[in-house]
Amino acid sequence: MPFLAATPVEKMTRPYPRRWWALLVLCLSLLIVVMANTSLIVAAPDMTRDLGLSSSDLQWVIDGYTVPYAALMLVLGSIGDKYSRRGALVAGLVIFAAGSVTGSLVQETGLVITARAIMGVGAAVVMPATLSLLVAIFPRAERVKAITAWTATSGLAIAVGPLVAGWLLEDHAWGSTFLINVPIAVVAVIGALVLVPPSRAEGLDRIDYIGGLLSIVSVGSLVYAAIEGPRFGWGAAPVTAAVVAGVGLLAFVAWELRHPRPMLNVRKFAQRPFSGSMLAVLFFFFGTFGALYYATQYLQFVLGYGPLETGVRLLPLAGAVFLGAATTGQLTPKLGVKAMVGTGMVIGTAGVLVLTRIDPGSSYADFLAPLMMLGFAIGLSVSPATDTIMGSFPESELGVGGGANDTALELGGALGIAILGSLLGTAYRDKLTDLVGGHLPAAALETARDSVGGGLAVAGEVAKNPAGGAQQAQALIGAVRESFAHSVAHTSLIGGIIMAAGTLIVLAVLPGRRSAAEHAPQEPARAAEGPAAEARDAEYSDSAP
Repeated sequence: MPFLAATPVEKMTRPYPRRWWALLVLCLSLLIVVMANTSLIVAAPDMTRDLGLSSSDLQWVIDGYTVPYAALMLVLGSIGDKYSRRGALVAGLVIFAAGSVTGSLVQETGLVITARAIMGVGAAVVMPATLSLLVAIFPRAERVKAITAWTATSGLAIAVGPLVAGWLLEDHAWGSTFLINVPIAVVAVIGALVLVPPSRAEGLDRIDYIGGLLSIVSVGSLVYAAIEGPRFGWGAAPVTAAVVAGVGLLAFVAWELRHPRPMLNVRKFAQRPFSGSMLAVLFFFFGTFGALYYATQYLQFVLGYGPLETGVRLLPLAGAVFLGAATTGQLTPKLGVKAMVGTGMVIGTAGVLVLTRIDPGSSYADFLAPLMMLGFAIGLSVSPATDTIMGSFPESELGVGGGANDTALELGGALGIAILGSLLGTAYRDKLTDLVGGHLPAAALETARDSVGGGLAVAGEVAKNPAGGAQQAQALIGAVRESFAHSVAHTSLIGGIIMAAGTLIVLAVLPGRRSAAEHAPQEPARAAEGPAAEARDAEYSDSAP
């Protein structure tokens, strides 16, 4: 393994020759981190049946991954900067694979949630490491292409996760979906040791652990409150978490403003390109993950597609991401970041709003265009937004930069699933109560109102009644499908309004092309890397075609 003791990339005077192979390793690492959530979506019905999961249990199987993932990225990115970005990538992949193996073996709800939490910790190490290594390895002239490939991988994972999981579920139990990650993680670890050069920040003496702890408390509490509050009611625990998040965030900002070497320089949020790009990433994944959450349920529960059939029908989203990524590579240098991000947000908002047309007679064709619009919007806009975010950080803070970008991404996705999922559930329950409230026993009605899967399960029980059960079951199935279609349309309207407001905010914050140079930092990532980096970038520029 030639690069176990290789020259750190910061010491090289020429562009790293295997950088595109290294990018493949980084993209593989990213692939499994995103797939860990999307593959679970199609496995959820089988897990619910086998483990007897309540809606609360299922939510925490999903969010046991999300909370540590979102809360730890800033701190673990900073640790990777100081000690070893490649080492952090390898360690994160090993932790992630260990959690995946554990999740495939256990058969108890609490242990599954624990396994997902272990995976979340591994993902929180991997994600910022992939971006920080990418920026460290690639010269500025090639970095946009590399980040575009990184972004396209996210879109690919959104579709490939359900596809591979669905294929496995045809003949295997839900535990097999956890094992998707293991062989890819093994390949990525070997590839990292062989193809990815060592990298670490120069001159980073101390880590701001107090700031890191405050970031963990504030982000973790915010994600917990966002998940628990809308979905299960604003009882004592969610309210306490929200208060802790608010106090923790204020304390974090106050501490970072005073610290000579802060974990995250919060003054960056005064830079319009940085803050606008962070908001754009958050709103994109709010809309995409929220819409994907209920679109996948509609395909499975209402249209009756199996897991594999559902995965196949999500592939156009991945294709649209690649199309958008190819387009942004050509147009961003000509039109600027604001034009591309703004256009993408308009297209993404329109995609969510198109879903307001869903009704009980809708078919897969009614979901195809919205999914492709969301995919194209991600490919078009997330890459330039991510490049802007990473360009705001010096070399010594690339891991923190990756953590900031990925926190916005994960927080947006968590809020999308939590808020839009809560609205979906409320609209479904209210509509189903109106349709069948007086025709079912109280216990059966409560089960049917809990979820669309619960409603179909109750219909299956009703069908067993020899005295007209089949006819009653068909009526209940029709009511469940009508209620869920209504809730999808209702939720999409509110989600589209939120996305539209986010679009206006982002367009107001992002500077135009002429003023962007005044707000943007002057190549901090290059300037802080020293003469070696400047020499290799100059050499690349001289030799580039």
